[in-house]
Amino acid sequence: MTSNDWTAICDKPHDIRLIVADMDGTLLDGDSNIPDDFWPLLDELHAKGVEFVPASGRQLATLRSMFADRVDGAMSYIAENGNVVVADDNVIDVHGVSWDITRTLIDLVDAAVASGSHDIGLVICGLNTAYIQRQDRPFVEECSKYYKALRIVDDLHEVLETEDETVLKLAIFDFGDAQGMAADLLGDVERTHQVVVSGAHWVDIMNPGTDKRQGVVALQRHLGVTPAQTAVFGDYLNDLQMLDAGEWSFAMANAHPDLKRAARYIAPANTEHGVLQVVRRLV
Repeated sequence: MTSNDWTAICDKPHDIRLIVADMDGTLLDGDSNIPDDFWPLLDELHAKGVEFVPASGRQLATLRSMFADRVDGAMSYIAENGNVVVADDNVIDVHGVSWDITRTLIDLVDAAVASGSHDIGLVICGLNTAYIQRQDRPFVEECSKYYKALRIVDDLHEVLETEDETVLKLAIFDFGDAQGMAADLLGDVERTHQVVVSGAHWVDIMNPGTDKRQGVVALQRHLGVTPAQTAVFGDYLNDLQMLDAGEWSFAMANAHPDLKRAARYIAPANTEHGVLQVVRRLV
């Protein structure tokens, strides 16, 4: 597909009822903050009956903490790269991975760290909380950015004995190149599970067919919204499938080349508050 610059869109109100935006590299600015100008725009969208939905690899608890204090009323979210979907603060869709693949990833990451081949750490992303065993400050601080509910355990094998937990996905943080690490270590895993490079340093392992697109479709069904009434924004490979869910699809100027090829339009970079610029033109 040949993408058009966003300025090709007519500067008039369009029939948009649902706007879905990735967070890091998309809605968030260069300092990983929600732009101050977003909040009055969100009020305007709600007044017009337009649903704005953050869609992120971040944890549901983290997303709620970023929005709840500034939003008067219920919100909808797509969290954990589509494994948890919330409409009006009610969970409407949950997907998870098995204990078997969880055990496999624990052992695989432990072996790679022990051999010194990769400087990585595993996050078990549970519905109740996220779990890590690596306790060095740089790793914990990196995980804390995305997982507000975070529990440190001595050995991740302990989590396998937790009866009231659902493992949504498994996330690996690599202090080096996540895409290269995935190619080195996760070839066998990729035969049975979805391996998604969600950032320069993050890789998510999920069930096949679970992605942000599935989350958008669940919300469209719940809200009675069509793809023609849906705008989606993303910047990285975990946003790729989501672009197919909305006829108004935007890759940020700072996006991965694969996203730019897949999107209908190119939006200004996140550092230029590109989502806000485009949304104002659309609605």
